[in-house]
Amino acid sequence: MRMLVPVLLAAFAVPAAAAEPSRPARTTQQVLAEAKPGDWRALDPENTLYLDLAAGRVVIELAPAFAPLHAANIRTLVRQRYFDGLAILRVQDNFVTQWGDPDSENADKARSLGKAGRRIAAEFTRAAQGLAFTALPDGDVYAPEVGFSDGFAAARDPASGRAWLAHCYGAVGAGRDNDPESGSGAELYVVIGQAPRQLDRNIALVGRVVEGIELLSALPRGSGPLGFYEKPEQRLPIRSVRLAADVPEAQRLPLEALRTDTATFQALIESRRNRRDDWYQVPAGKIDLCNIPLPVRRRPDPA
Repeated sequence: MRMLVPVLLAAFAVPAAAAEPSRPARTTQQVLAEAKPGDWRALDPENTLYLDLAAGRVVIELAPAFAPLHAANIRTLVRQRYFDGLAILRVQDNFVTQWGDPDSENADKARSLGKAGRRIAAEFTRAAQGLAFTALPDGDVYAPEVGFSDGFAAARDPASGRAWLAHCYGAVGAGRDNDPESGSGAELYVVIGQAPRQLDRNIALVGRVVEGIELLSALPRGSGPLGFYEKPEQRLPIRSVRLAADVPEAQRLPLEALRTDTATFQALIESRRNRRDDWYQVPAGKIDLCNIPLPVRRRPDPA
């Protein structure tokens, strides 16, 4: 089976503004309470996955703006029912949870990928040109600039003109072998530990978990190398994976994500950079990319 290789794993927007000087600094809770309906966006059903386990549902939002070939291939695999009955194979402490076909290396037992088994371009980065980007005002260890694009934590390099998604908690990627084009999306992983940003630009990130991350992060850790489960009975079966678009509308989860291209989101960034909660005595004045929350809510019922 494929695994994360150990060594891996648009015009530019105006930088985020400081807190409004004409009003007191707000907490994150206050910012969200004052958000307008237009500050939220509904998840696209064609790019929303429902991964169902015995313990509940994990919702994943795909990122076609950054990995269009992988997103399309994953949609094909889902519609082929490829993932149904497969399993979570690996849970490595402070790193990733990974799922796929436990027999992928056995040609006689491996599940057929069909047309989705073709090689796919790496899609580790994309052109920054034309990409909406809300930049953070603080520096970053791994990239010249970091911020948010289309609801995802991202980075960019103005010198090279490239942009890429960042390995923050909840980021979903396509496992691969040493060959950069070997990750079709048939084996996926999610970051469940401290952000392994050294993986950025070394593997294709294809989306993020927007609900149910606790179902993947609280699993027993594997005792084998890289956290793989050593016994078949340790693996957690996947009941099914479906696209929200293929689920009757009345049965879809009414989820909305806070838009990252709004003044409200910039206020949220500032509320986290300079915490004004009663508990904080010294606001940091800076924040790491992966420490900024990306709020998701259930759509309110019409008044």
